[in-house]
Amino acid sequence: MEQLKKLTALETELAAAKQEGFSSKHLKGTDRADSRRKPLVVIGILTTFGHKNNRDAIRKAWMGSGMTLKKTENEKGIVTRFVIGRSASRGDNLDRGIDGENKQNNDFIILDDHVEAVQELPKKAKLFFAYAADKWDAEFYAKVNDDIYVNIDTLGATLATHLNNPRVYIGCMKSGEVFSEPSHKWYEPDWWKFGDKKSYFRHASGDMYVLSKALAKFISINRSVLRTYAHDDVSVGSWFIGLDVKHVDESKFCCSSWSSGGICAGV
Repeated sequence: MEQLKKLTALETELAAAKQEGFSSKHLKGTDRADSRRKPLVVIGILTTFGHKNNRDAIRKAWMGSGMTLKKTENEKGIVTRFVIGRSASRGDNLDRGIDGENKQNNDFIILDDHVEAVQELPKKAKLFFAYAADKWDAEFYAKVNDDIYVNIDTLGATLATHLNNPRVYIGCMKSGEVFSEPSHKWYEPDWWKFGDKKSYFRHASGDMYVLSKALAKFISINRSVLRTYAHDDVSVGSWFIGLDVKHVDESKFCCSSWSSGGICAGV
């Protein structure tokens, strides 16, 4: 019941935001030449097999489909795709189901060289950023989980304020305990690398975070040597230690608690 109330409130605010609208300053105009200008942001929604209901709910609530999806790309500069790998049993019913869904909606990035597995999520995030940076010349690249609803107009308006920051890492910044017990849900096999106090460095929460173009390109260029840890959010944060990167702790990206003016919410 509480989740239903939260979802209803969220959908109401999303509808209001759509009504108000957002147009990126670098995407003014409606002619064909303008439609080919670089996107403001490419959003990758990391999904997996068995989550079609999540994807359908996202399409209905905020992503759109068909002409609506294309209109958001052309008018707002916001490209959104579901991101998924392949089944360990290549070409099975799971793969065929995704291929059929993509044929119908044309809204997937399918990572053919990545095998879907929970423990491989950090590598999947790395491959998404590398793929997206190679395919789209966008200002920003965002990773989102498939149980997160996004207010794309608020997202667009927020990112537009960071266009002058060439190396920016935006999210709900956090730290936390490193768990060394194999039985723990958030077990970190490399726990000993984080020091005697076993605390993670500051990094953006994995529900949703955004990287500027330079950082996504850095991942693309160095994908073969970038180390991944047990969690994608920690892995991404680790890649920027030692780099001249601006960390932006933005409360609007704290998806665990939806508030008016927020960018995202978990459901």
